[in-house]
Amino acid sequence: MKTYDVIALGELLIDFTQNGLSEQGNGLFEANPGGAPCNVLSMLNNLGKKTSFIGKVGKDQFGLTLKKALDELGIGTENLMMDSEIHTTLALVHTFADGDRDFSFYRNPGADMMLREDELDEELLKNTRLFHFGTLSMTHEGVRKATKKALAAAKGAGALVSFDPNLREPLWDSLEHAKEQVRWGLGQCDILKISDNEIQWLTGETDFTEGVKKIREEFPIPLILVSMGKEGSRAYYKDGYVEAAPFLQQNTVETTGAGDTFCACIINYALDHGLTDLTEAQLKEMLTFANAAASIITTRKGALRVMPSRQEVLDFLAARA
Repeated sequence: MKTYDVIALGELLIDFTQNGLSEQGNGLFEANPGGAPCNVLSMLNNLGKKTSFIGKVGKDQFGLTLKKALDELGIGTENLMMDSEIHTTLALVHTFADGDRDFSFYRNPGADMMLREDELDEELLKNTRLFHFGTLSMTHEGVRKATKKALAAAKGAGALVSFDPNLREPLWDSLEHAKEQVRWGLGQCDILKISDNEIQWLTGETDFTEGVKKIREEFPIPLILVSMGKEGSRAYYKDGYVEAAPFLQQNTVETTGAGDTFCACIINYALDHGLTDLTEAQLKEMLTFANAAASIITTRKGALRVMPSRQEVLDFLAARA
């Protein structure tokens, strides 16, 4: 038996999200704990999984706030490092009228980039059922080496691997370099969660099925999820795919964390049911639950602290049955 269900490595940062205007008409921003890997872990905790996070924050007020948030949520911080010289990474999230958003990062450098391979707790990594990562920990050499070493330790001990490219173009020196690192991730994972715009960018295919086919010709990934925003989602498994409609809401405020919430639900289902011999009905059930959870998070500001519970998702689905 492994100690943890899921360990994730990557960025933990402050998302400054828009929250109205001041009396002078200036934009107000709320400091929300965030970072895709920890958003995933937060939702997994709500679904009853035991999780831990590997990463680095600054030894500053933001970093202390983030560690406190993880502790309060029950996410393990045994391998959360604190940098006394480099500040915690910050992101300004600019929200558009339709709930979509754009990011501006303060990360040159940021503490999340400074994680070193000699700071990894390899015994921790050997004690997880699944290892999850993205590409923000692949943008710079030091943290990239740490990511690859962590993945090797977890995988060597029999862990499944899930990968969400989560492309943030401003953080890369070139998109060719980004593509190179994404392709490395594709060669490591058992579960791939990729967005509609990412699969088009990566494969050059506007048809998602053709894009998945192109990926699988080189990387035989058992389960590929394509999140399609307002068009719903697909699960590509074996020789076919299953599609589930989205749950669109009138009171959407922002989409930050929706993909992470979706990803967590997929990971949770895979841990509960395995990756062999999944039926179409199971894939549909998995996608429907994940779409519902993602829909709920779009009605809330932030993500890490406000993930829905399992019962909230079930009640949401029951009300729409």
